[in-house]
This record gives sequence, structure tokens and C-alpha cells, in this order.
Amino acid sequence: MSQYIKGIVKRVGKIIPERKEGQSKEGYRNLLLVKGATALLFLLTAFALVRGVAAVMPASVTVSSSVNGKLLPINSVETDKRQVALTFEATYGNEDIPKILDILEKQDVHATFFLTGGWVEEYPDNVKEILAAGHDLGNVGDSHKHMPQLTAQECQEEIEQAHTKVQALTGYDMFLFRPPYGDYDNHVISNAAKCGYYSVRWDVDSLDWKDYGIDSILDQVLKEGKLQNGSIIRCHNGAKYTAAALEKMIAGIKEQGYEIVPVSQLIYKEKYHLNTEGRQIKN
Repeated sequence: MSQYIKGIVKRVGKIIPERKEGQSKEGYRNLLLVKGATALLFLLTAFALVRGVAAVMPASVTVSSSVNGKLLPINSVETDKRQVALTFEATYGNEDIPKILDILEKQDVHATFFLTGGWVEEYPDNVKEILAAGHDLGNVGDSHKHMPQLTAQECQEEIEQAHTKVQALTGYDMFLFRPPYGDYDNHVISNAAKCGYYSVRWDVDSLDWKDYGIDSILDQVLKEGKLQNGSIIRCHNGAKYTAAALEKMIAGIKEQGYEIVPVSQLIYKEKYHLNTEGRQIKN
């Protein structure tokens, strides 16, 4: 966010003109009044966005995810409830979004959509539709970069820029972060926490992005023996077979006695720790 504020200051500096040689004091004063009003309007708009983000990005989220010195994302949740979370990563394309949303509505399921800032910019109407349908919005970075390769500042900017775009578009304040590609280290988890985010990965991967077919997706989710109380399931929009497999996947999850809830409802927000597998356990 520091870079964003520096950009605001630089932009204001360009708006306010210097007095030109030969220009009268009265003429320069009148020009300052006009340009000053422009600068004030710009500042009010810019800092309104900053305030909106800052209000929901505390200085840090208390990281309770250190296991033997290694920081982990939440991969699943230890719970007695027969609940799992269904997640989608939206990084490109929107052709299957209407079908996915339609199936989720018919099945009375609320999911979590992790969005890139670029996807938010390209498909703002879809972002609004997802939120209006009662689903979580999560952050997967502004441009889906490999976060461990970035500096601390770059890492935080990736998160903050996507956050600002969603907040400005919808008023929704995201607090769930998924490291792009599931790629993380201590540096990524700690910087996400500094931005006010819980890092969330998965323990059941549909592997839909490999385009192996509908049966492969169903087998990965339903028949590999990985599904358990508190599981977090990973899917994508834009994958070839995801929308086609979704209805059977949801039916299969329900047949095994699980309720599907958003990640925000599944995870603990405080007083927890993680085991070596990234399973979140209430203290």
C-alpha cells in the first residue's frame, strides 16, 4: 500500500502547477484555486479507496500456523461437523461461470471463488453475480505470480491490488488468500498475514485443470479416500470438464453425508494451530 500512497502524492504534485515567469500573483492564485479543487477531489477519491482497504486489512492476522519453524496455509479443518468447502480459482475465461452458478444455486450450495485482480477487471459483472449469489470472494493475487519469487513489497502489492479492485467494485472485503499454484513459503504466508489475510490451500485437488475428463474429476474428489470432515476441495473455472462434472460431484459429496459450506464458515478465525499437514485445529 505504501507504493500506492506514493503514487497518489506524485500524481497530486503534477496537478499543482508552479508559478510561471511573468505570471501575476492574482492570476497564479486563481489558477491554484482551480487546480487545488481538482487535487482535493482526486485525494478524496484516492484515499477513500485506501481507507476502505485499510479498514479491513488490519496490520496483521495473528499467524497460528508455525509448525517447527515453518509457516503453513490452512489445508483442511479439524471438526466434528460433516462439512467440507468447495472452492474455485478464477484466473482466466468466464464462459462456464453462468453454468457453475446455476448448478450451485439449484443444489443450494455456497462456494468460495478465489479471483485474480486481472479477472476482476475483465469480468466485473461476473464478480458481482458471484457475490450476489452468496458465495465467498477470495484473493489469488493480482496477476497470479509465483509469490515465493517476489520481494516482500511485491508480494503485498499483489494481494493489496486485487483487494482494492474487489473492494472498489463491490464493497466486499476479502480476507481469504490462496497462494497462486499453491506455491508458498514462510515469506508468502507471513506477508499475506500482514495484509490481513488467512492463507488457504486445499487437501482435495480435483485436478480439473489437467483436462483428463469428467470421470477423472469425480474420482479425484469422491473415490481417492481424501475427502474427510473439514476438507477443502480445489476446482477451477475455465477448465474443460469442471462445469460438466460439477452436478455429479456435489451429489456425490452429499451422498457421503457432507454439507458444503464456504471457506469463511469452515475455518477458525482465532485460537487455533496447525499440524504438520496444515490441518487447522482449535486450541
